[in-house]
Formats: sequence, C-alpha cells, structure tokens
Amino acid sequence: MDRSLLLGLYLPSYRQFAQYSVQSPLLQEIFNTLIDSFINNKVGIADNFLSDTLAAHLKENLTALFAGQQLLPAGIGNESVVIQNKSVRSDIIYWLDRKHNDKHENSFFDLMDSFVYYLNSTCYTGITGYEFHYTLYEKGAFYKKHFDQFRNNNSRQYSMILYLNQGWETKDGGELCIHQHGDIQKISPSNRKMVFFKSSELEHEVMLTNELRMSITGWLKI
Repeated sequence: MDRSLLLGLYLPSYRQFAQYSVQSPLLQEIFNTLIDSFINNKVGIADNFLSDTLAAHLKENLTALFAGQQLLPAGIGNESVVIQNKSVRSDIIYWLDRKHNDKHENSFFDLMDSFVYYLNSTCYTGITGYEFHYTLYEKGAFYKKHFDQFRNNNSRQYSMILYLNQGWETKDGGELCIHQHGDIQKISPSNRKMVFFKSSELEHEVMLTNELRMSITGWLKI
C-alpha cells in the first residue's frame, strides 16, 4: 500500500531538505523501521536511531546544561498562554538551536533534516520545519496524560522523542505510556531509542521516574 495513504494527506514539500537526501543504506533501514512500525501500530520505534557517539555527546551537553542550571521548568497550555503547573508536569527543558553553533546539536539537526527529507519524499507528509528541546526528569518527576498538538494550532504534526539513558532498568520507572483504544503501551526510555507518533491522535504520559531521565523531545511541523 502507498505510504501516503497511511501517513498523510499533504502534497510534497521537501525541497528545502533536499541537500540531506539519505545516502546510507543503514540510515535508510533505520528510517524505514521507524516509519513502518508507525504505520503498523501508530507508534514508530527505532531502537538504534542515533549512534553511540552522538548519543554520548548529546547527553554530555544536557548534563552540563543541568549542572549549570540552564534548564527551565516546562510549561503547559498553548503558544500564546504558557503556565507552569508541577502537579501536571515537572520536567525541565532547554531548546536546541543551530545558532548555538554546537557541533553535536548540529549533527542531530542534520540527522533530522535527512529524516524529514526521507519522510516527505516517501510518504508525502509535507513537513516544513521542526522544533526540539532537551528534556530532563529529576527523581520523582512525571508528566500526566496529554496530547502534544495545541487546540488552537495544528502545526505540530508528529511527535518525536529520542532517549539518552544508558543502562535504564524497569526499577528506574519513567516509562512513556501511550494510550490507544483502551490499551496502554509502555515504552522504556532506553538509550538511542526514537519514538514517533501523530501529535494530535495519541494521549500519552511519562510515569514517575526514579533516576535522572534524559531525552530530546520535538515535533515535526507544517
């Protein structure tokens, strides 16, 4: 079946990502794993989306930002009204930006540009941009059940979560729980794992974490 029938109703819009066309067969295999698992279950998962080296560098960045108290409490609401409510979510974040001129963040952005190009060119999703931030859950932190797409703005189309937690165990908690048709899918935040789903369709939550839980969270946008 044509992927476009399952993934999107948009016309191709990927020329701005053309320089990041996918040349590596291994990378194409990883992208296909993420996309095909999404098509099969509405939740895409690729266990080794990121190289060990890049994952380690990004974790070092996040650890340094945390030590330097650069992360800020995340908010809830929408683009025009954002409030902090620690009874709903208690993670802290720091936005990634190419303007930081950090070579590891830029390597991550290059990878995402390649993925967006591949997604648009094979599935006609019409993605034109994205936004990502580091996310850290301290011990005892959580995020209650929610949708990612704002009620008054549908620009967020796909949610992506990349985990940076080596040696994560069941006792550490912090599972991503996705609610779908009365069922709950629990996903451990294991190192290098990418999760991918529609921002408007699936309610999800982060369970109480018993260890520092690190990730990069973001959205593909139209």
